[in-house]
Amino acid sequence: MIIAIDGPAASGKGTLGKRLAAHFGLRHLDTGLLYRAVAHALVVKGAKLDDPTIAEAAARTLDVAQLDEAKLKARGMAEPASIVSAIPQVRAALVDLQRNFAAVAPGAVLDGRDIGTVILPDADVKIYVDATPQVRARRRATEFRAKGENVDEALILDDICRRDERDRSRTVAPLVPAKDAHVLDTSDLDVEAAFAAAVAIVEAARR
Repeated sequence: MIIAIDGPAASGKGTLGKRLAAHFGLRHLDTGLLYRAVAHALVVKGAKLDDPTIAEAAARTLDVAQLDEAKLKARGMAEPASIVSAIPQVRAALVDLQRNFAAVAPGAVLDGRDIGTVILPDADVKIYVDATPQVRARRRATEFRAKGENVDEALILDDICRRDERDRSRTVAPLVPAKDAHVLDTSDLDVEAAFAAAVAIVEAARR
């Protein structure tokens, strides 16, 4: 079984992806980490984030098994990753990597921004997770504060809105719900309620 989860930043798709994978005995890939890894490689090299040649080369050498989630999810990597993800050559370079991951038995849960529309258009279940920008900013601020970071929620909201605009307006693989995706708005749901709703969606699709 293959489950595709899409949605904007801080909508809760990553948490749902991990929990659904554990619940159904599937493998999980947070595809956002791939773009963060490419961005990190460029930052380390001192290269421009919008350099398509260097970015594509970095994307083609990624190893999913070597992704350092803690390092790549550091607060400063979100904006660079958003810039890199808008490069068509980078997105093209990562297509096979994601599809190959999903193809391994017994299946997988992939979360990102173009999984149901581009990467896995034939996925067994597609879920588009969303929430208002204000709710997403509050969640992200809470997440950073839990790590002991002093953050400005207004700045986080500005960053989220900027990333939403970039994701939705890019010419290649823009962020949109797949036509056959189940839209799950988590604005008024806590983690457990969102998970229960997602499980219900998957179980209904399996039946």
